[in-house]
Amino acid sequence: MFAGHVGAAMAIGRFERRVSVGTFIFAAVLLDFVLWLLVLVGWESVIIPASFANTHQAEFVFPYSHGLLASIGWSALAGVATVFWYPRLKAARLHAATLVAAAVFSHWLLDALVHAPELPVAGASSMKVGLGLWHIMPVALTVEGLIAAAGFCLFVSGAGLAPPKKLGLAVLALLILAFTVVGMTVAPPPPSVAAMAVSSLATIAAVCVLAGWLGSIPHGTHA
Repeated sequence: MFAGHVGAAMAIGRFERRVSVGTFIFAAVLLDFVLWLLVLVGWESVIIPASFANTHQAEFVFPYSHGLLASIGWSALAGVATVFWYPRLKAARLHAATLVAAAVFSHWLLDALVHAPELPVAGASSMKVGLGLWHIMPVALTVEGLIAAAGFCLFVSGAGLAPPKKLGLAVLALLILAFTVVGMTVAPPPPSVAAMAVSSLATIAAVCVLAGWLGSIPHGTHA
């Protein structure tokens, strides 16, 4: 899931315009960012199974990035970072920090909806959860598309974005959704886990920067 995470971030960003939507999107995909970094250093692992061409689902061992307790920890750290990163918000920093932390934790909630039971509650040997909606891919992609569309509509409503930026943000959202659908349906297996990690990290960085620029709210507009 990627478009769904972006949609959730945009929906949450609707409630604090003074924090860049790029920040909210990065928060919503932070667990994946941590995952791919840990994969590259060998602390977590991803397996591309022989059935990948049919299922388009990798297998994960990711207690430090996607465990329930770990996700709560990452959410708390992101909230604390927000307090220090946005000192100009003054009394509103707690509000912003709470929303950023919620964006981080929304990742775990959405992943628990679609993944097979592989998200550990605590450590790697603890109970694992996951509702496995990806086993019914048309339904999973429909739900993800609805989340992405709802998040986009909520964010742009009353944002005061210039028409070119609103159009650019819409195109970016559609491209993210299209790549998500292709990746979960017809894309070939990645050449390696390392290539998968590097491309995922690059995609996260590019999307956050582009969305932050396109979604920047004119000064004084906080509707």
